[in-house]
Amino acid sequence: MIHVHHLEKSRSHRILWLLEALELDYELVVYQRDNKTQQAPSSLKKIHPLGKSPVVTDGDLTIAESGAIIDYLVQRYGQGRFQPSPEETAAWVDYRYWLHYAEGSLMPLLVMQLVFAQIPKKSPWLIKPLAKGISDKVSKQFLTPQINQHLTFINEHLLANGNFAGPWPSGADIQMSFPLQAVAAVRSLEPYPAIAAFVSRIEQDAAWQRVVDRAGPLTMPGQ
Repeated sequence: MIHVHHLEKSRSHRILWLLEALELDYELVVYQRDNKTQQAPSSLKKIHPLGKSPVVTDGDLTIAESGAIIDYLVQRYGQGRFQPSPEETAAWVDYRYWLHYAEGSLMPLLVMQLVFAQIPKKSPWLIKPLAKGISDKVSKQFLTPQINQHLTFINEHLLANGNFAGPWPSGADIQMSFPLQAVAAVRSLEPYPAIAAFVSRIEQDAAWQRVVDRAGPLTMPGQ
């Protein structure tokens, strides 16, 4: 039996989406964040030493990291679905690219944006104005231009292709779902209509709706 170790306000929902799309039975093991620190509970370290989520156990195997989990589930249970075949060279290369791009290129920027937005809120009142000034400067001069560049790049790909690679939803689409849903939660997607359509398509997907019914709606850290 597959067990998904699912932390609230984390990236686990996309793993549940893939499992629902694969129509696999699984058990959901839910963990709550600490109310003060918003960190995962130490009990997650019993499953994986880093104490992060998502983590999937399948028999004697423990698989961490969203990309590795998606790769494992698609390869073992996909029966040729959810990814292009290597013979479809361009689509296969796109699939591998977006599977790694989500966490390798896009999410670090989004996490930095979240961290810098939280710094003024967590700073002592005496230095709060200084912290806010630094945070705003970093966001304006570095983070926002970088993120906008990435969103334009993604939007153009989706305009040309409809989704990220292969049939809907491919493992790449599922991997890219969380960062784009995270963007949609904090800013208008009006300048990026193809991304908005992609996020809407996720929410209308029957397998995604089963995830929401079972695990609740996706929420983000800081919400």
